[in-house]
Amino acid sequence: MHQDYFEHDVIVVGGGHSGSEAAAAAANMGADTLLITMKLADIGQMSCNPAIGGIGKGHIAREIDALGGIMGKATDRAGIQFRMLNKSKGPAVWGPRAQCGRRAYARAIRQELEAIDNLKMRSDMVKEILTDDAGETVTGVRTNLGKEFRAPCVVLTTGTFSNGVIHVGEQNFGGGRIGESASHGITGCLHDLGFESGRLKTGTPPRVDGRSIDYSGMEKQPGDPDATAFSFLTDDLPSVEEQLSCWLTDTTPETHEVLRTGFDRSPMFTGALDADGPRYCPSIEDKIDRFSEKDHHQLFIEPEGRDTHEVYVNGFSSSLPEEVQFEALRTVPGMEEAHMHRPGYAIEYDFFPPYQIEYSLETKYVDGLFFAGQINGTTGYEEAAAQGIMAGINAVQKLRQADPIVLKRSEAYIGVLIDDLVAKGTDEPYRMFTSRAEHRILLRQDNADQRLTELGHKLGLASKERLDRTREKERAIDVTRETLSETTVSPQQVDDYLQSVGTSTLNQPRPVIELCKRPEVDSEDLLRHAGLYDEVVTEAPGMLSAPRLIEIDLKYEGYIDRQKDMVEEMEEKERWPIPDDFDYHALDNISIEARQKLSKVEPDNLGQASRVPGVRASDISVLMVLLKNEGVEPMPKDRDLNLDAMGGDGQSFGVSRETAVEVG
Repeated sequence: MHQDYFEHDVIVVGGGHSGSEAAAAAANMGADTLLITMKLADIGQMSCNPAIGGIGKGHIAREIDALGGIMGKATDRAGIQFRMLNKSKGPAVWGPRAQCGRRAYARAIRQELEAIDNLKMRSDMVKEILTDDAGETVTGVRTNLGKEFRAPCVVLTTGTFSNGVIHVGEQNFGGGRIGESASHGITGCLHDLGFESGRLKTGTPPRVDGRSIDYSGMEKQPGDPDATAFSFLTDDLPSVEEQLSCWLTDTTPETHEVLRTGFDRSPMFTGALDADGPRYCPSIEDKIDRFSEKDHHQLFIEPEGRDTHEVYVNGFSSSLPEEVQFEALRTVPGMEEAHMHRPGYAIEYDFFPPYQIEYSLETKYVDGLFFAGQINGTTGYEEAAAQGIMAGINAVQKLRQADPIVLKRSEAYIGVLIDDLVAKGTDEPYRMFTSRAEHRILLRQDNADQRLTELGHKLGLASKERLDRTREKERAIDVTRETLSETTVSPQQVDDYLQSVGTSTLNQPRPVIELCKRPEVDSEDLLRHAGLYDEVVTEAPGMLSAPRLIEIDLKYEGYIDRQKDMVEEMEEKERWPIPDDFDYHALDNISIEARQKLSKVEPDNLGQASRVPGVRASDISVLMVLLKNEGVEPMPKDRDLNLDAMGGDGQSFGVSRETAVEVG
């Protein structure tokens, strides 16, 4: 075999949501990329819930798309129901969610990857990370088949497969997910390189034949008539009539009694499963145990696709014995005759506490080795994919000998995610919520393209079509804002509408933009009542009309200005770099706790240092004085992307290869 078959720029280990985005990003940015996964047929597999998005998670999915990732495009093609969650609250916390066909989503991800010319895939199991003799620099990987593949950058995305153990009642066996073997060897190899590992767990509910369910007594949950796409490149989605409905039902006191009969055989209660699980997605037995005063818990019956009758029983995650799960399901209204395709189960797996990675996701102990996804302690497809795209980007930045891309907390939910992981760490599976982002009013899901697409294009990841669409949207907003400022409406045109929404009427003609600031006023409804809708509205690609986007900014103008002031204050701290070899233990004038925590996390700058738990404002003030005394200068405000840098073989990585895949 030719030597070039074994030599690449970037190797990605694992073909889940994180690995798929990492491989796509690196390859689309121009790197010769090899994706190694145990089973090519399972690339992009939705191991648990067949859905993308939600509150906080939907923001991340749109940010991945805005940068040039593949998750949003795959979601839109595979989606069978689209909803915007939290619409009763402010737009900062609206969260798009799509129910997807499980097989259709995996197929869409595979098609996206196969359309990238310089991305190669291999079915194999990686058992060892190869390094130089000192164990300080990655050189490649060795597989179960004994083959060595070489690359200066390796992205490790092991998911739940690393030493995975599946639990169903008193039974347990090795596996990465049901029906697939676990991977072995990588954890021991990383231990030898100085890494520390831990164990986490997650779980999944039973799958049921939808034909055995009586939906007549359940509450129907249809999709939205004005469905929102995940990708800013998507123009068409299924109509509400074409979408599939989900259904709501509840457990009963009888359900809880049946489930309790299995507690003495539950690995969660017997001690057989001694790992922390996701706090915000507990198993049904955990919910019953912790909230014993509740006599019911809501369940969502979710279709798994257009090509199957199988449904996912969301809210019923369990590792109880199979017969207990089965009997309990049959006490749920509408599921009295339910046929269970397979039981729920819990899975425990290895992770590596994220204090061992840089903000670029490169590891601190081995140069060129990146961790992304559940290996860093997160849970969720979107959180994994976000880390994947950033690891792929920064692997190529390393090849370019350019500075890593670290998104700020004020710039993206992805920035919040990575900052939380590195600065605060996690001892349970980390999940994103809008409440984690202090600047969430600036980080709406509808403006992800305005925040990130220009950066993605400069990096060579987002296509020109993406950038053109973003600029078209921004032009539409500017033109419409000017039109709304110049267009006046009379009392005769709008007083009936203003009265109907409970706000004061007009004494004289007023500019439309002034009325849009009122909390009760809906800009589009106002324009329709005034007979101006067709004249004023310019559709903005991606989600909302231009008047709606302007209205959001107007209504939250005061909050937005205050948030921007807070951001400016934090960014001043983030401009002060901390040298890599800074010795915190030599400092007597900061607290012992601060010395210990800062030595462990090794923040890049004062802003990051200020967010490390246990570090006080007075500690930061002392650090700033010390840095100034040592001649450290603040960094410039703008990123130096070093886009003219060349790869090691003389190839420029600055050309976008983002592809659009048509599905017939």
